[in-house]
Amino acid sequence: MTDKELIYVKTIAEEKSISKAARRLFISQPSLSQYIKRLEQELGTELFKRTPGGLSLTHAGERYYETAVRILNLYESLEREISDINGLKTGKIQLGITSHLGTSVLSQVLPSFHLRFPRVECRITEDTSDALEEMLSKRDLDFVIMHAPKDPSTSGLCYELLSRDPFLIVAPKGHPLKAFAREKEGDYPELDLKHLNGQPFLMVHKGQRIRQITDSILSKAGIHQPEILFTLKSFETIQQLCAEGMGITLLPRQYSKITFLRQKPDYYSIPESYQAYWELCIATAKDSYLSRADEVFLSMVRAACSETAI
Repeated sequence: MTDKELIYVKTIAEEKSISKAARRLFISQPSLSQYIKRLEQELGTELFKRTPGGLSLTHAGERYYETAVRILNLYESLEREISDINGLKTGKIQLGITSHLGTSVLSQVLPSFHLRFPRVECRITEDTSDALEEMLSKRDLDFVIMHAPKDPSTSGLCYELLSRDPFLIVAPKGHPLKAFAREKEGDYPELDLKHLNGQPFLMVHKGQRIRQITDSILSKAGIHQPEILFTLKSFETIQQLCAEGMGITLLPRQYSKITFLRQKPDYYSIPESYQAYWELCIATAKDSYLSRADEVFLSMVRAACSETAI
């Protein structure tokens, strides 16, 4: 039983598809199919069966998968412990991060880390918060730099909170909503979310953490099914469309600092009673082992976040 066999079976089981597993493993689909066929012949039993929903594990396959996960985790732990012994002369970090945070956080941390530890390999995965949490749960990542869910207790992961960024209401310049706003200390006047009921919204997709936080905030105002005009992936595009008069959205204050907008929309702060914010965090799997390389990298992330609002 080689590590290659373990990785191949584990990946197919998680992807439920030979073709998807082959893409993830960077090998051809026919090669992977032949490899698994030979393995099943050697074992004298099938590991997978075909179902309408894709490949699923047989009973023997389930036992193989469970054992493969345990053995691969032992391999990972051993590699990291050896890296620690080597004093970071070599090593590997597998981190996940959302695209926007990749721009703001990695640009501050990665150059300095690479300069200090040039032979420590950093494998970086950029994806949505939901996808990164799933990979972290499977131990495919060491840690994730992301924004925490509104209810962290439901995910089964650990979240170390680093900083908090309030959400703002973004509306077209001079929108009638302005009549309901009241002046308060700070950069922007305050607008109660209840006045947004019935307004057309521009939203990002449900798999993005901004959308999940937005839905939670609007729900507190009794807006459970907002009228959504467009759903897009890019918060930059959404903010521009708001500025052009197409609708309303909610975005973190940090995102209001984007400078490329042809014209600025109106921004409104949200009453504190709605707890309208998200929190930058480091997410780890429970009882996971963090190598010394991981810890050094994360200490640099913490330092960067304490010096700059991200």
